[in-house]
Amino acid sequence: MEPNNQENVKKEDEEQVVTPWEVASKGKIDYDKLIDQFGCQRLDPTLIQRVERLTSRPAHVFLRRGVFFAHREFNGILDAYEKGEKFYLYTGRGPSSEALHLGHLIPFMFTKYLQDAFKVPLVIQLTDDEKCLWKNLPVEETQRLARENAKDIIACGFDITRTFIFSDFDYVGGAFYKNMIKVAKCITFNQVHGIFGLTPEDHIGKISFPPVQAVPSFPSSFPHLFTGKDNLRCLIPCAIDQDPYFRMTRDVAPRIGYQKPALIESSFFPALQGDAGKMSASDPNSAIYVTDSAKDIKNKINRYAFSGGRDSVEEHRLRGANLEVDIPFKYLTFFLDDDTELEHIKQEYGSGRMLTGEIKKCLTEVLTQLVERHCKARAAVTDAMVDAFMAVRPLPNMFD
Repeated sequence: MEPNNQENVKKEDEEQVVTPWEVASKGKIDYDKLIDQFGCQRLDPTLIQRVERLTSRPAHVFLRRGVFFAHREFNGILDAYEKGEKFYLYTGRGPSSEALHLGHLIPFMFTKYLQDAFKVPLVIQLTDDEKCLWKNLPVEETQRLARENAKDIIACGFDITRTFIFSDFDYVGGAFYKNMIKVAKCITFNQVHGIFGLTPEDHIGKISFPPVQAVPSFPSSFPHLFTGKDNLRCLIPCAIDQDPYFRMTRDVAPRIGYQKPALIESSFFPALQGDAGKMSASDPNSAIYVTDSAKDIKNKINRYAFSGGRDSVEEHRLRGANLEVDIPFKYLTFFLDDDTELEHIKQEYGSGRMLTGEIKKCLTEVLTQLVERHCKARAAVTDAMVDAFMAVRPLPNMFD
C-alpha cells in the first residue's frame, strides 16, 4: 500500500482541508503536515541539480523557488532517464469555467518546461465528465468549456508533434475503458470513502469517477501513441490536492501489471486576499484572470492584494514589510524570472526602503505583461488547431 498516515485529511484536521475538490485552511497551509499525511516526499535540492545536469539547462523558476516542492518517485524517473529510458508526461484540467486564472496556468507552464527539457510526449486530460458530476453542469456545457480551456492550454506553447489533448466525453472507450474497469475492480467503496471522503449520500457518478483520472497514467490507455510500450514510465505534474487520485493509482498499478506513475507536486497559488488556500473561480476578486485587462489587473492588485506592509510609512521604514504574508511579493516569486531582481526587491521591501505602492506597481507590470502575452498567443489558436491537438493520431516526434 502507498504510505498514507490518515484516511482523509478533512476528517482528521478540520483546520486544514485538502481534497481534490476543496482546499481551505484557517491559517497558512502546512505543507510539511500534508507531506506527512499524504506520504509523499519533499523535493531535495540534489534532485533539482540532477535535472539541470541531465537536461543541460537551468531549472525552471518553479523548481528553483520551491513552487513544485514534493514528489513520488521523481528520482526513479531521473534514474531511468539517465540510463537512456524515456517517459511520458500526463497532466490535466477540469473545465468548470470559461476563463482561467493564473493559478490554473502554473501546472501547464511547468509541464511545458518538462516537455521541452526532456523532449518527451505529453497527454493532457480534460475532465469534462468530472465537472458535469461535481458542478452539476450540463454535458454540452462542459464539452464547450473543455474546448475553450484547450485554447488556453495550447497558448502555453506545447509542441503539437509531442502533445495529445483529449476530453473524457470524446475519448473514453476501447483500451482506455478496459483499464478503467481493471482499476475499478481493485477498489472497494470503503477505500473510495477513505481516500476521497465520498459517502453513501454521494451519487454513484462521483464514486465511479476516480478510475477515469487514474488510467492516463498507463501507456496502454493510448494505443495510438504507445503500442508495445506498456512499461513506459509516466510522470504527473500536478498540485498536491490531486495526490489522493494517484496514491490510489500507485497502489493499484502493480496489481494489474503496470508501472506506478511518478508525481511532482506543487503548492497552491494563493488568493489575492491571502494565502490560506488557492485562488477560487467563484470569487472573481480573489484572482487575476487571463481575460483581465491591464486596468482590471492594476485595480485588483491595488485594492485586493493583501499587504505585509506596515500601518504607516514611518513604521514601515522602521520595521520593513512582513514578506511571509505579503501577496505582491509572493506573486513575484512565481512570475518574476530574474533571481537577482527578486532578491533586490526582497531586501528593499523587507528592510522598509521600498513601500507597498512600489512593489504593487512592480507586480502590476509583471502580470500585465504575462497576461498580454498569453492573450496574444490565445488569439492565434483557431478551432482547427484545437481539432489538430485533439485528433487521435501518432505523434511523429514523440521521443526525438
